[in-house]
Amino acid sequence: METRMKAMHGDGVSNLILEIPGDIVDALRLPPAEVEDTLHKELALALYQRGVLSSGKASVLAGMGRMEFEELLGQRHILRHYTERNLEEDIEYARSHQ
Repeated sequence: METRMKAMHGDGVSNLILEIPGDIVDALRLPPAEVEDTLHKELALALYQRGVLSSGKASVLAGMGRMEFEELLGQRHILRHYTERNLEEDIEYARSHQ
């Protein structure tokens, strides 16, 4: 099985082909139609959790909208990368829109 992903490199976009051995694909307890989507989601979750990928980019890799990806993070009990600065910005926004 091959799965194609786009990765940004400098000014251009290049394709990355991830090869997964057939015996691994066969060992997955997933319907064949769900394998590629599931692997993209799992990779996106893992890279986000490690701090290697932002939530926006991870949601694109997962093939999901931002809110949908945020819900998936919650379902998996994966902590969001939320800094004090993000909190300050959210509080400032909420106060200015009362």
